[in-house]
Order: sequence, then C-alpha cells, then structure tokens
Amino acid sequence: MAEQIPFSDVALATNPEPRCPCVLLIDTSGSMAEVVSGTGRDLGYTTQVDGKTYRAVSGGTTRIDLVNEGLRAYQADVTNDPLAAQRVEVSVVTFGDTVRTVTPFVTTSQFTPPVLTANGETPMGAAILKAIDAVTERKREYRQNGLHFYRPWIFLITDGEPTDAWEAAAARVREGEEKKQFAFFAVGVEGANMDRLKQISVRHPLHLKGYSFKEMFLWLSQSQRSVSHSNPGQEEQVKLAPPAGWASL
Repeated sequence: MAEQIPFSDVALATNPEPRCPCVLLIDTSGSMAEVVSGTGRDLGYTTQVDGKTYRAVSGGTTRIDLVNEGLRAYQADVTNDPLAAQRVEVSVVTFGDTVRTVTPFVTTSQFTPPVLTANGETPMGAAILKAIDAVTERKREYRQNGLHFYRPWIFLITDGEPTDAWEAAAARVREGEEKKQFAFFAVGVEGANMDRLKQISVRHPLHLKGYSFKEMFLWLSQSQRSVSHSNPGQEEQVKLAPPAGWASL
C-alpha cells in the first residue's frame, strides 16, 4: 500500500525554488465590520461590538470588505511576476471570535484569497504565537525538503488592541527578531492602540492612512517580489519602497 504524501510536501518536493514565506495576521474582530464608505441604511438601534458602540446599519462597505479587496490585489500583483509566484508563500491567520489558520502556507501561484468576515473580540496575543509557531514549522519543512528560504515575514493588521494576554507574544517577537528568525511588522488601522503595538513590535508600528488597505497590500506584494528576486541570506540588502503612500509612523 502506497504512503499518502500530504499536499504541502508534494508542493515542496516539486518546486525547488527558494521560498519567501509571509504570514498575514489579520484582525477579524467585530469592529472590522464597521461601515466606512457607502451610505448604509440605519436600522434604528445601536449595538455593542468589540467594546465599542455603533449604529446598526445594513449595506455599505466595511473595513473587512476593504481587506478582502486588498487580498485580491495582493494575489494578482504577486502572480504577475512568474518567479515571485513560485517563491513567495503566504499563510492567512485571523483573530476574531477565535484564532484560525484560514490558509496554510501555499505559493501565491496557488493562493486563493479567502473572503473574511468580522466577529468577536481581539485575541492578538494567541494569534501572534500561532504565527510564530507556523513560520518555525514551515522552516523545518523547508530544511527537511532541502529548500533554501528567505527570512519569514509576519505582517500584523489590527484596528484594536489585545483582549487576551499579550506579554508572552511580545517576548517571542523580541527573541525572534534578535535571532533573525523572522521579521515582524505591525500596522494599526484607525482605532488601534498604537502604544500597545509599540510594546509588541520591535519595528516601529505603522499607522494606516485612512482605509488604504489596497495600497498597503500592493506595497507588501511589491516588497516581497523584490525580496524574492534576491539571493536567500542577502534579502537585508534589498531596498524596499517607503510606505509613505499608505502609512505614517
């Protein structure tokens, strides 16, 4: 009887290109369902979501809708680059009502952008730990398959602050950055606790300008495309475009 080989192992074995992995760590708490454009029909009552009070409406475009649009733009842009499409790997981890691995690591050529919904609180601490564990395991799989790889990225997007314990996650981020095990980036959407993000991220957190999610994801795509065209171990020499168009410090 033949042994069944997991799909991820088949993908690693059949694509010898070095890998450029990134975990998209996305806040899907209830506040990400806030309508930010479009009229929306007022339903005549208020609701408590993620510790905040909102007018209940139907229709309109929400923050999470714009995240979904950005994910589609990200996938389309990376796959326009044939080499990057084989080298850049993405995993989507969300944190809202719970922490979920929505998309395990897959090359962007095989990535289908998920349609995310928003609900619940903000278990950011647990989500960060899950992302760190994910990149640690993925690097083990690369080594097992004889693949070279670039320093992984963890890219956090949030409009709030942790509603769970976050200190252990912050310590893991500091340790991982010091040992160059991964690069951790934090982006705060309007309403995010930037002071808390500064306590978690070694790099200075970025503040999203308005709701420029699409521009942010395109910057991320183009940055990873640039890195993927370098040699593993030399990615620190790659000059990335400044995020001035979509973020501020």
